[in-house]
Amino acid sequence: MQNIKIAAYALGSEGESDVRKELHQMTLNSAYNTAPSYTPISAKYPDGLIPFVDRHIRYLNANPKLDAWMYIANLRLMTRINRSSI
Repeated sequence: MQNIKIAAYALGSEGESDVRKELHQMTLNSAYNTAPSYTPISAKYPDGLIPFVDRHIRYLNANPKLDAWMYIANLRLMTRINRSSI
């Protein structure tokens, strides 16, 4: 994995697009819980739900000192669905 900090890149840049692609891949994998979550930002999300990718991109942009790839690695651990308990 590359050691890219999201803060080093402006919105829409290559660094953010790599992180966005990685988060999108997680949403396509049924092994992760990537359901949308509630948001009070009704102007941008009228149904009150923020998509998984948008939520985490917003968090990374709000916390520029975080290492984006370490954040994604931890996110994978926290959102993985434990199939053995089903």
